[in-house]
Amino acid sequence: MIEGADDAQQAEWIRRQMPRLGAALIRLPSLEGRRIAFSMHLDPKMIPFVEGVMSRGAEVFLTTCNPDTVREAVVAHLKRRGAQVRAEAGMSQAEYAASAQAALEWGPDHLCEMGGDLSAAFQRGPYRPDVRAGLEATGSGVSRIEAIEPPYPVFNWDDLPVKEGLHNRYMVGLSAWHTFFRRTGLTLHEKRVLVVGYGDVGAGVAQSARAYGAHVMVAERDGARRLLAGYAGWELVDLDGDIGRADVVVTATGAPDVISAPRLERMKDGAFVFNVGHRSEEIDVAYLRRHPTTEIIPFVEEIALAGKRVYLLAAGSMFNLVAGPGDSLNAFDVTLAVFAEAIGFLVTEGVHYPAGLHVLPEFVWRAAVS
Repeated sequence: MIEGADDAQQAEWIRRQMPRLGAALIRLPSLEGRRIAFSMHLDPKMIPFVEGVMSRGAEVFLTTCNPDTVREAVVAHLKRRGAQVRAEAGMSQAEYAASAQAALEWGPDHLCEMGGDLSAAFQRGPYRPDVRAGLEATGSGVSRIEAIEPPYPVFNWDDLPVKEGLHNRYMVGLSAWHTFFRRTGLTLHEKRVLVVGYGDVGAGVAQSARAYGAHVMVAERDGARRLLAGYAGWELVDLDGDIGRADVVVTATGAPDVISAPRLERMKDGAFVFNVGHRSEEIDVAYLRRHPTTEIIPFVEEIALAGKRVYLLAAGSMFNLVAGPGDSLNAFDVTLAVFAEAIGFLVTEGVHYPAGLHVLPEFVWRAAVS
């Protein structure tokens, strides 16, 4: 994440840039006797958070919510600090599923997730530990858990003003374009960017693209979001009919198979496609893999498709975090401070809420931003 810094230097630098998290960790109640399973991105920014939770006495089991974002140095470091970890970069789907089962076999009493994998594994069984409460940090995970109807309370901290309005609305788009510039050596001047999906993340991607010189088009099937995009001044387009006009296609929907095989075939020669959603299924990467593919520079694959060249970035996975550092440290300081405040609530008052999904109460996260 920080070029030229060793692991110890990097961890110390990150701690210094996260004063809100440091204060939130000090406010944590004792976590002695708590067994907390986490399914989350394992990148360097997570080190001070996990260490802080363990310093309050919690036993911790770590799995990943995306094998492509795992940093092996982070896994090794946290294992040395005493965390149980079942995560590797590039895990197969079978290994990925087994890691969630292993987390449940470990016997957690609380689940903290980004994507709902642990709750989904709990629902499937056969391992159903005595989970008292959980946290979920993503929109896709909230949708999964809502459908599952877990027998314990789960607190949604994705739909908070400080997360929607900061991480989703600003940081994903900003970090995605910074990563695009760094990895390709290109800017967005004289380029048409097609943003697919106009939720908070898509809106931020569009806004940042325009700030960096692009002509921006938006494809959105939801009527209300499409209306908002139109009022924001974006050119509204039909995905099937207009994908061939775009120099860069960005998916931000959280839904599978958005950029399907027929849509990939309609892309123009030399176009780029990448995803900033939580999972990699938004782009039909399996279809692309059936065609001649060459990684011409790191994280940039040239694919010969229907007589054209299409460039796939970060193998269709979360581009800003797989090929780049993700959120800035100061922005992620807010996110992790809210996470820490949420854990303190989870193990005290949260366990007494009824089963089902709840939005994390404002009094919990307000201290992190005061």
